[in-house]
Amino acid sequence: MLFGNKIRALRDEQGVLQRQLAAYLEIDTPMFSKIERGDRRAKRSQVIMLAEYFRVDEKEMLTLWLADKILDALEGEEELGLCAIETAKSKMADTFTEEPR
Repeated sequence: MLFGNKIRALRDEQGVLQRQLAAYLEIDTPMFSKIERGDRRAKRSQVIMLAEYFRVDEKEMLTLWLADKILDALEGEEELGLCAIETAKSKMADTFTEEPR
C-alpha cells in the first residue's frame, strides 16, 4: 500500500478531499477511496495524473505503484519472494545490457 499511503499523505498535506481527486480522475469517490486504501489498483494513467496534480515526481509515483503490484504478486511467498525478485532483477539487468542485433 505504498502508493495509497503516498496519495493520502499528499492529500492531507495539501488539504484536498477524496471527492476532489475522484472528480479529477473522473471516477466516483468510493473507487478513489479503495485506491487510497490499497483495495483497488489505480491505472497507470491515473498515477501519472495524480503526480501532475500534486506536482510530484512521476517516476517516484510510478515506482511506488509498481512496488505495490510486486508485493501483491508475492503475497504469501515469503520463503521464495526475495529469490524471485533477485532472479527477475538479474534478468532485467541482462536484458538492458544486451547488445542490439
